[in-house]
Amino acid sequence: MKVKVRLMAVLGLFSICSAQLDGNDCTKASAQSCGECIQVGEKCGWCSTETFLKQGESKSARCDEVKALLSKGCDKVEEPHGSVTANKNKTVTNRQKNGKLTPEQITQIQPQKLTVNLRPGEPQKFSLTFKRAEDYPIDLYYLMDLSYSMKDDLENVKNLGTDLMREMQTITSDFRIGFGSFVEKTVMPYISTTPAKLLNPCTSDQNCTSPFSYKNVLSLTENGRQFNTLVSQQQISGNLDSPEGGFDAIMQVAVCGEQIGWRNVTRLLVFSTDAGFHFAGDGKLGGIVLPNDGKCHLTDNMYTMSHYYDYPSIAHLVQKLSDNNIQTIFAVTEEFQPVYKELKNLIPKSAVGTLSANSSNVIKLIIDAYKSLSSEVILENSKLPEGVSISYVSHCKNGVSETGDGGRKCSNISIGDEVHFDVAITTKNCPSQGKSETIKIKLLGFTEEVEVVLNFICECECHKTGIPNSPDCHFGNGTLECGACRCNEGRIGRVCECSRDEIGTGDLDANCRMDNGTDVCSNNGDCICGTCECKKRENPEERYEGKFCECDNFNCDRSNNKLCGGHGRCVCRKCVCEANYTGSACDCPLDKQPCMAANGQECNGRGVCVCGVCKCNDTKFQGPTCEICPTCPGVCAEHKNCVQCLAFKSGELKDTCESTCKNFRPILVKKKEDLPQPTSQPFLTHCKERDANDCWFFFTYATKNNSTEVYVVEELECPAGPDIIPIVAGLVAGIVLIGLALLLIWKLLMIIHDRREFAKFEKEKMNAKWDTGENPIYKSAVTTVVNPKYEGK
Repeated sequence: MKVKVRLMAVLGLFSICSAQLDGNDCTKASAQSCGECIQVGEKCGWCSTETFLKQGESKSARCDEVKALLSKGCDKVEEPHGSVTANKNKTVTNRQKNGKLTPEQITQIQPQKLTVNLRPGEPQKFSLTFKRAEDYPIDLYYLMDLSYSMKDDLENVKNLGTDLMREMQTITSDFRIGFGSFVEKTVMPYISTTPAKLLNPCTSDQNCTSPFSYKNVLSLTENGRQFNTLVSQQQISGNLDSPEGGFDAIMQVAVCGEQIGWRNVTRLLVFSTDAGFHFAGDGKLGGIVLPNDGKCHLTDNMYTMSHYYDYPSIAHLVQKLSDNNIQTIFAVTEEFQPVYKELKNLIPKSAVGTLSANSSNVIKLIIDAYKSLSSEVILENSKLPEGVSISYVSHCKNGVSETGDGGRKCSNISIGDEVHFDVAITTKNCPSQGKSETIKIKLLGFTEEVEVVLNFICECECHKTGIPNSPDCHFGNGTLECGACRCNEGRIGRVCECSRDEIGTGDLDANCRMDNGTDVCSNNGDCICGTCECKKRENPEERYEGKFCECDNFNCDRSNNKLCGGHGRCVCRKCVCEANYTGSACDCPLDKQPCMAANGQECNGRGVCVCGVCKCNDTKFQGPTCEICPTCPGVCAEHKNCVQCLAFKSGELKDTCESTCKNFRPILVKKKEDLPQPTSQPFLTHCKERDANDCWFFFTYATKNNSTEVYVVEELECPAGPDIIPIVAGLVAGIVLIGLALLLIWKLLMIIHDRREFAKFEKEKMNAKWDTGENPIYKSAVTTVVNPKYEGK
């Protein structure tokens, strides 16, 4: 018995796995309650109509796509949907400089708080609006490297406070500035720990202050002169290695908000150096292996744990800067530009500026970097609960829209510009506890944020009205909710009628065999508590039914590869045809219209109409209505001899006319114009045939209502005999004329030839000349001499 129970459990598991491979997501989930069903996907619904299930169907059949449930006749479908509610929705501020608003009174992002009800698989969408406020307050903290190489830079920074205050007045009327400095960890090998070097790390002719890791010189203040005074009192220090401990200083500036004096306004950190940086892991050189804890350790404005904690990692630094809304400006020399540009790519809302050798351009660098940072808006969300995802679509200036990572930001935003972001939040499943979660969406570099409370829809509304221990669930073994029984622990079955221990008993299996056969549930289902639950098909439209799963709606006869020919329903393996159709596959239409020939007769009078198709009586006839006969002569040629013998008593059949041509009697008319025309009889053939005497006779042939009508013109059209005399005379005259024409042509050609020959003779005669030249052999005895002085005078 135990073996059989295990076998049934394995078969049940296999059935569930098979269901998961087949059908749509809703049906393959095998949901046993409305809550389980709606968590499968947004298209899934649960039919809570109590009489919905057919015999043999399991509870999971109630879960299907909504359109499928409606098509199956469900009149009560549970399909809850998510929603978005704005709890706090202050409009963005249109502030002027003379408005004198506190930072808490300025709103740059709308709305500020939302409640989102999430159903698994269904995204919920809302929009965020951001507008840069005019005259927004700014806190700027200047963090400077005070190693010996920065000596000349310190001189130029001493007047930075008042000068920067004056320049920032063009941007905001509410500006505060602070100052801090750093060198390096106070352990070997970063600095020399000999007593003399601890007092003065520089050479003997230079007066330097003792090395330190980080010192908060001046917390944020509106007093620029105080900044100048305190910075003027600072002295350069020194260390041994080239990289500096700037990351320790940045971490303390980020996390020590109270000591630094950060407000909930725009926070800028200017990091000024002419060297590289140490990061996590470098502390091992000094025997420091404890990771940086990311907490504030300022005592009397000095970082006291540099010898205890390692440098922070870049990722740790990015997290703390982001959490505290600090935008970083790296003011570094040209030599280290490539290093800090790579660092900038890892730190959102940061900028890199080229610092001159003596920091003379630091004010312009800060102004340019601030304008660059403030013109870019980047959305960032806090850690999402498991299974929850979020996507953004940005709608920036000039109609520019981006999706994906580009959907998180907008660039080139000026003061007063308004941009929008479409946000979509989706959850794949419900959290294990089903409780609410809260996430934050904020703008990098800004203190304002949007609080989003996530509520998860994990149950249907009808779950609340469920009846615990309902008598409809087999003596109270389950809760009746949403039209079905949700069984108590250890109970199974459609109405929780048995326990899990009773699954494999032979007595129960006997109830699942039809006609005392051997097949349990016709091999199309599982026997659960003595009741067959039919298997599911890959196609959710196909299903097994019946008390023993003996019926189905997909094994009926097919026609044209369509179930029941597409003209009926398959009910328990038999087709139930629509009106005007019959046959085992509903492929036999009762309508005879397709069999009607052009002459209005059924199958052209040559066959019978069977299932909308003509069956011709004679095999020589073909076509949809038996109108085609490839081997038959034409109507005119077929009836020519009969018309000849009946109307004119001539032709090949004149001796056997009465016996051969008894199918019709011709009707004689006097002229061709008296023959029937197609307008009076649409199904008519006009014929013109020739007899043995080359005379033409005309007739028409028509079939109508199983009778034949033949009309014949009683007069023949015979050709007249030829006139011999004009033909002979014309022939003789033609021969004579042709002979004369040939003689004239010959004579003309001879005259032309003679004239050409005479002209040629005359031309040769004119060109003839006598040769008067001397004999080339003869030489004269006379010699002629010309006097060269003779000029012819």
